[in-house]
Amino acid sequence: MKAFLVLENGDVYEGESFGYETQSVGEIVFNTSMAGYQEILTDPSYTNQIITLTYPMIGNYGIHPENMESAKIQAAGMIVKEYVDRPSNFKAQKTLSQFLKEYKIPGIQGIDTRKLTRFIRTNGAPNGGIFVANEYSDSFLAEVKKFPGIADADLAKVVTTDKKYEFGSSAGKKYKLAVYDYGVKTNILRLLDAAGFAVSVYPAQTPASEIMKDGVDAFFLSNGPGDPAACTYAIDSTKAILDNNYPLFGICLGHQIIGLTLGKKTEKMKFGHRGGNQPVKSLETGKVEITSQNHGFAVVADSSEKEPISFINLNDDTVEGILKSGYPLLSVQYHPESSPGPNDSRYLFQKFYDLVDSTKKK
Repeated sequence: MKAFLVLENGDVYEGESFGYETQSVGEIVFNTSMAGYQEILTDPSYTNQIITLTYPMIGNYGIHPENMESAKIQAAGMIVKEYVDRPSNFKAQKTLSQFLKEYKIPGIQGIDTRKLTRFIRTNGAPNGGIFVANEYSDSFLAEVKKFPGIADADLAKVVTTDKKYEFGSSAGKKYKLAVYDYGVKTNILRLLDAAGFAVSVYPAQTPASEIMKDGVDAFFLSNGPGDPAACTYAIDSTKAILDNNYPLFGICLGHQIIGLTLGKKTEKMKFGHRGGNQPVKSLETGKVEITSQNHGFAVVADSSEKEPISFINLNDDTVEGILKSGYPLLSVQYHPESSPGPNDSRYLFQKFYDLVDSTKKK
């Protein structure tokens, strides 16, 4: 079946459907990872986004349940150059096409992804849509123009858990960690559990004062989709956490919310950082880490003695980490849990545990 990718400026790319035969609109973004398409599709941070994969051949190792970062596909669609329908991997349990069809998500192949990526880099991430049909219709562009975009959208409350739950085992664990689920990835929870925390996950809009009654020792603010400035309830909760001196760790959207709580501003980036090859430099040690990233907003801040910038992106000098002097805080824009991506930054989970431990001993 034919499929059409339609951008808000009227550009049309004709290809072939390899997913569910439907239509879907969203923000068109690109990811430069060479592998990890299942983890990317199931990352809640991609809610309302259609993902272009720049690596040309996709699907060659299939799908396996272990690689899920949430319970379902979260992205609105997938764009690839060439889809491989016969995976070669002893662990594969289904094809990427079957996976997309299972969750009723469209996919389009045969697109010139180099041309599309260059367009996004030059013009910014556009709204667009995938439409599976025998022929093009002007109604496709009309549907794209109805999409409100990601700016000003509070999507954390859309993807968050409905109720509190425990993750992993609490047996013998010294510290109780409250995780705010703004769209948390499963591997983040795995690594927090492995670091030694008894992990409890809470809905995004739960007041911090309510969580404090559970006797928690520290807080974690997760990754997630949408515009951080729209998450006013999260900013209010983070202020309460800071005011009560709880150890705090924020990743991606969580980092942006911490920045807003500290009085910084956030801005929508032209096309964002999405991939597993972003170089980040620690301003404390000078060490460079290659990181996994997925974000379209960034904290705008200057470094100061009271609130120093801890990490910067070496590609564009954007803020990748902030601190608060004298406060037990870790806050990074990138994804130290990877999945997919390099493991250079996984030490941060143990570093946070040590930070909680030293704070509690004081």
